[in-house]
Amino acid sequence: MKAVIYARVSTKKDVQETSLTRQRDELLQMAANYGMQVVKIIEEQASGYEIEREGILDMLDTIKEGADVVLIQDETRLGRGNAKIALMRCLQKEGVRVYTHSNSGELELSDADSMVLDIIAIVEEYQRKIHNMKIKRGMQRAVQNGFRPERNLKNQHINSGREKKEVPIEEIVRLRKSELTFAEIAATLRGFGYDVSKATVHRRYQEYEREQLDIVK
Repeated sequence: MKAVIYARVSTKKDVQETSLTRQRDELLQMAANYGMQVVKIIEEQASGYEIEREGILDMLDTIKEGADVVLIQDETRLGRGNAKIALMRCLQKEGVRVYTHSNSGELELSDADSMVLDIIAIVEEYQRKIHNMKIKRGMQRAVQNGFRPERNLKNQHINSGREKKEVPIEEIVRLRKSELTFAEIAATLRGFGYDVSKATVHRRYQEYEREQLDIVK
């Protein structure tokens, strides 16, 4: 197993710096005991209530690069409060195992934390379903109102790597007149193969409106 060690203290006092050294040494020993390969050691001084920590970003990057275990002294080193739950959920979704020195092995979540993580997973699943429903509805409404994606896409016989023309402003205007929101228009166009965001759709529509005003003038 490839492991990343994460050690954290909340202040820059000398006693806390000593704690960082102790955490690192204890976790290195635990990694050795379990035959883990330590690929990175991250030490930082930051509040556990903060989610925006450079060390956390480094840890997540290392996980993306192949680390499958995170070693921490105890769960509070990962974070506190909402920050801890959010990070635990991130690790859970990545399939990463968390080992703690305090547990002398894999982290044992409290019943409360387990329940919260289960609830978050359920909510995320329903959010995905709602998002997919909105895309499907937007696509259906777009087709009903005359949107023909086949006129704007090439290489439809290829499953991937399709070439895409510039996002068609005429379709954005048509869908907007059909009272779709910018978010629904973006979702609809993405469903038809266009890599476009809500912000891009909004910007293109504003550009179109300015052009129409210039024509009138």
